[in-house]
Amino acid sequence: MKKKDWFTDWFNTPYYHVLYKERNYKEAQLFMKNITTFLALPKITHILDLPCGKGRHSVFLNSLGYKVTGGDLSENSIEYAKQFENDTLNFSVHDMRKPFKNRYNAVFNLFTSFGYFEDDDEDILILQNIKNGLKKDGVFVFDFLNATFVKNTLVTKETKIVDDITFNITREIKNNFIIKNISFFADEENHKYIERVKYLDIEKMKKYFEKVGFTITAIFGDYNLSNFNAQTSNRLILVAK
Repeated sequence: MKKKDWFTDWFNTPYYHVLYKERNYKEAQLFMKNITTFLALPKITHILDLPCGKGRHSVFLNSLGYKVTGGDLSENSIEYAKQFENDTLNFSVHDMRKPFKNRYNAVFNLFTSFGYFEDDDEDILILQNIKNGLKKDGVFVFDFLNATFVKNTLVTKETKIVDDITFNITREIKNNFIIKNISFFADEENHKYIERVKYLDIEKMKKYFEKVGFTITAIFGDYNLSNFNAQTSNRLILVAK
């Protein structure tokens, strides 16, 4: 029997959204403004936001005047996001490992939504699906953690209290994965979840992109679109065609 993917349960729990409710959305919105300005995307652009989570960033991109489709594996997240739908914004359940039905002017893979799978072939399959899902002259924006920076600044133990839930978090780098173990007590039960993101540094990502035929046209190291520095940048942002 195939082992269940770690994110299938975790992303569908209410606790995932509790833990990450304080994410810096202002910073994220600044990034989306900066990157769409840099790309000089016309307002007729159709953007695929994949995976889109509960749709907050899709909604913001739509508010900038773009037609946006959001796709995510989590049925709960898509059900929530559908309340925001309008004529130029829609959401559907989609597994990145499956081909897209439509083609897009731009695909955004934001906020470390990649590297979940054991097998490199699955990572490459996702990138191939994205490449195939772009229209001619379409652009791909890939926003990932900077693995080298994470390794150098890893916080191995942390406790976060959110909505009266105490989340005990440990982190380690093991077997080429950045692993976060999350344990907490809520609703009369002990809970344990894991997050695993592949240790993909810039050299590995360049090889991935080259393998599927992407040409990298820009590399940034943060949401202000500063130059990338492997040692000090907190993000690895690639723009490709």
